[in-house]
Amino acid sequence: MSKITQLMKNEAFLAYSTYTAIVLLKMMLMSLITIYFRLARKAFSNPEDITALGNYETAKKYLRTDPDVERVRRCHLNDLENIVPFIGIGLLYALSGPDLSTALLHFRIFVMARLFHTIAYVTPLPQPSRGLSWLVGFVVTISMACRGLTTGLYL
Repeated sequence: MSKITQLMKNEAFLAYSTYTAIVLLKMMLMSLITIYFRLARKAFSNPEDITALGNYETAKKYLRTDPDVERVRRCHLNDLENIVPFIGIGLLYALSGPDLSTALLHFRIFVMARLFHTIAYVTPLPQPSRGLSWLVGFVVTISMACRGLTTGLYL
């Protein structure tokens, strides 16, 4: 049996693939949300972005920062800081042979924490909602990393 066939029969890996796709799509959606807020608030960061709004002199007032755009950008940056480690650590975790129910629990909690974090950040909801949702996702990633290290530690 080829290694790829074995991998595709690994239910934890299939679950990892599914939930990774979900958080990656969510992270990609943040780009579209940023574009929406930039257009709705007419707040652009590059001179070439305002050329469609008329001549440069009248449109340069749109070269500015907007609190809502910056909020969405920070949320997107937070996704990059948390989803990228999840992808790497989650892959190692999925390949370490975890129990399927435990793996699903890790993946589902992480995805729900990231989705709630985005809602809490963009809406904005009062703290500590955003902080707690970040912490939950972070703890899940650390838990998977510990499992991966204790299963195949070759130091």
